[in-house]
Amino acid sequence: MLFSFELRQVFAVLCCAAALTIFAPAAFAQSGNGKPPEPQKPATDAAKADTAKEGQKKIDEIAEASRALSGPAGNPECVWLGRRVVSLLWRDDLDTAFRHLDLYDRFGCPGGHIQAAFRCLTRFSDPKPPESLNSQVHACWISPAAQPGTVAAAPAANSGGASQAAPAK
Repeated sequence: MLFSFELRQVFAVLCCAAALTIFAPAAFAQSGNGKPPEPQKPATDAAKADTAKEGQKKIDEIAEASRALSGPAGNPECVWLGRRVVSLLWRDDLDTAFRHLDLYDRFGCPGGHIQAAFRCLTRFSDPKPPESLNSQVHACWISPAAQPGTVAAAPAANSGGASQAAPAK
């Protein structure tokens, strides 16, 4: 009996030592600035309204594309993924574009529509602000055969007159 009691003591000491080596570094690794973290400020009503407007704008654009396009290119998942692929290709983020393209294909969306929309986008000047890129991608998605003068005018009417990049000559 005496041996088992000593064995239990040794086992308890080893367990305590193991626990210290596991949990002690995490306790000492905390930042030493001594200040508690600042609580996050709740979002203002204006920020919530802007987020709601952006969300509604995306929904309206997808609905517009669904009405304008027949077939699978007008399906909401094809519109959303396809526009992302075209934008990512434009910004030279090829790895992410190809991952999205795999999803696009998996949903049964037409690959030729991405090619036509990207070809349409390359006919125009380099849009600097992301808003103009998004509106040009949307316009090219709806009408891939559009000419430079027609695509620049279409998004301005849809987005409340936002400024657009000038078409390439």
